[in-house]
Amino acid sequence: MATRTGGSGMLAMAATAFLWSVAGLFIKIIDWHPLTIAGLRSLIASVIIFIYLKRPHLHWSFPQVAAALANSATMLLFVAANKTTTSSNAIILQYVGPVFTAFIGAALLKERAGREHWIAFAFVAGGISLMFMDKLGGGHLVGNIMAILSALTFSLYFVFMRMQKDGSPLESILLSHWLTAGIGLAASLFLPKPHWTTTSLGAIAILGCVQVGLSAILFSYAIKRISAVTANLIAVIEPVFNPVWTFLALGEAPGARSLAGGAVIIIAVTAASMINARRSSARIRVIS
Repeated sequence: MATRTGGSGMLAMAATAFLWSVAGLFIKIIDWHPLTIAGLRSLIASVIIFIYLKRPHLHWSFPQVAAALANSATMLLFVAANKTTTSSNAIILQYVGPVFTAFIGAALLKERAGREHWIAFAFVAGGISLMFMDKLGGGHLVGNIMAILSALTFSLYFVFMRMQKDGSPLESILLSHWLTAGIGLAASLFLPKPHWTTTSLGAIAILGCVQVGLSAILFSYAIKRISAVTANLIAVIEPVFNPVWTFLALGEAPGARSLAGGAVIIIAVTAASMINARRSSARIRVIS
């Protein structure tokens, strides 16, 4: 039973990363300021999550509030990083997150990364670098710092969500989207008015309902069943899907390096997840 539960958690986390990956494609369709997009996307997502929860239990505990703040900070920092450095730099720098999670998780959750995780980290770093090798630029120092900070807050988000494994972590995501919606929409009052079109409305609806709303439900399911470091490691498959969406939407075939880098990431994450699942299964059999 425990193995199947862990397996379902890994599948839910992979589905979450899959949904997260469509953000770039749909954001490009919308010709609005990023803060307006982030604010309205979070507002829509909060409605979806609220409907799903029906009666959200807000107890304002440290993990619940901390996870909300970490998620909101991640969304806002990543938007800002994309505006002040190259998008490739922002993605790569943010995905040093699993290493942060390994150390923070060990300290706060007593969930230590296994040898397979550390080996996978190395291969994932190589795979992501290979995927974006032709697009890497110097960027700007401030933007790169914000990207690294977003990796740190993203890691804290995983850890604080995992602290709620015996409760309902979805309320933290609801709070984070209320906060992000408030900040984004308040800032929008001082920004150029968005140009409303059928395309932009459809895109923001998909972002809010599916890319963020549905992924939040899947993530809250996953993080209750797998460790924070495993969840964050699986999340790095997100950039692997980006060339797929570009190909389907724009007909731009991914290059050999993108395909090779994506293959390295998929193999590394899959292998580490399988080894971790077997180790957990063996540990459970010994205990029982």
